[in-house]
Amino acid sequence: MLNYETILSRVVQEMKPSGIRRFFDLAAAMDDVISLGVGEPDFSTPWSIRKEAIDVLERRKIVYTANAGLAQLREEVANYQEKKIHVKYDPEHEIVITVGGSEAIDISIRGLVNPGDEVLIVEPSFVCYAPIVQMAGGVPVPIATKQENHFKLTAQELKEKITEKTKLLVLPFPNNPTGAIMTREDLEQIAEVLRDTQIMILSDEIYSAMTYGKKHCSIAELDGMKERTVVVDGFSKAFAMTGWRLGYLCAPAPVAKQLVKIHQYIIMSSPTVSQYAAITALKECEHDVERMVKEYNIRRRYLVEAFNRIGMTCFSPEGAFYVFPSIQNTGMSSEDFCEKLLAEERVAVVPGNAFGESGEGFVRVSYAYSLRHLMEAVTRITRFLEKHGGKHE
Repeated sequence: MLNYETILSRVVQEMKPSGIRRFFDLAAAMDDVISLGVGEPDFSTPWSIRKEAIDVLERRKIVYTANAGLAQLREEVANYQEKKIHVKYDPEHEIVITVGGSEAIDISIRGLVNPGDEVLIVEPSFVCYAPIVQMAGGVPVPIATKQENHFKLTAQELKEKITEKTKLLVLPFPNNPTGAIMTREDLEQIAEVLRDTQIMILSDEIYSAMTYGKKHCSIAELDGMKERTVVVDGFSKAFAMTGWRLGYLCAPAPVAKQLVKIHQYIIMSSPTVSQYAAITALKECEHDVERMVKEYNIRRRYLVEAFNRIGMTCFSPEGAFYVFPSIQNTGMSSEDFCEKLLAEERVAVVPGNAFGESGEGFVRVSYAYSLRHLMEAVTRITRFLEKHGGKHE
């Protein structure tokens, strides 16, 4: 008999499965569940994008593109980024089209991190960063942010974690799961800490089109920061294109040159049809994004008010499509709360500790669902809190 424990990679065996997927899978096996767990827009991909994909399938031979992506798509990405964050990227040498933002994160970390390097990861944050760092042989170092600061990274928190081994800072804003953003003033303080160091930045800006009241600011905009920043963005969230699997990274030319080599070997090129469709998304669909963000904002305001009213203290997030209410007054752990809520009321949300230890005592609720579903979920959660002694008005 083969001993798979000795055959399989120790790093992979020690890796925990995603806490998001665990609750999604549990919910999928049950009836009458309102699932607010997965960060996937409930809107259909805009018709002009779908039409372009259909037309491409009918009139083009679908072959591999250049490794870094279609030249026209990279040009449109450069135009889009210049308009959005006022940073000019060379489409030939500084942009790589990837299979979703996830691949962009993966190859960025693998291209920058040597074994033993420390990577600072702002938490709570998306579940993929630390495992990818570990697979690259690096050492993930969490930086816990606090509810009283609206889960923003402060300069002091950053300073306390920097050592001579620090190679990279993962800066995921607008944030999943908290909905926090960093303003220009916030980022200036972070930039000041980093300017005299060799530390690189991975700025995950996949939710940058979704802000409420304040325009997104990228750290790459600030003086001296473009040269040390890899910006990750994509089409899944803003354009409701999750299944199209298309993202990109923007990086200094010497960095992008090395990252595209990893992309060459593991992917070859991103999906051709998706790339042509993405050109249309960037050229024609700004109004569709604005329409979706306007609807998300209505849902956001409803959930924040509702959760605060029933005793699940919740700050008003200014980005992405998540709220991160506290469940500490129930006396339950995040996982206990989510498991019992699912079993008793058929509502699926994600425990906060799935996004790092600092997320304990909170749950992530996605509002990428209809207002009707959200209202029914609040009714069920209210009933659950009444049953379990939660404090509410």
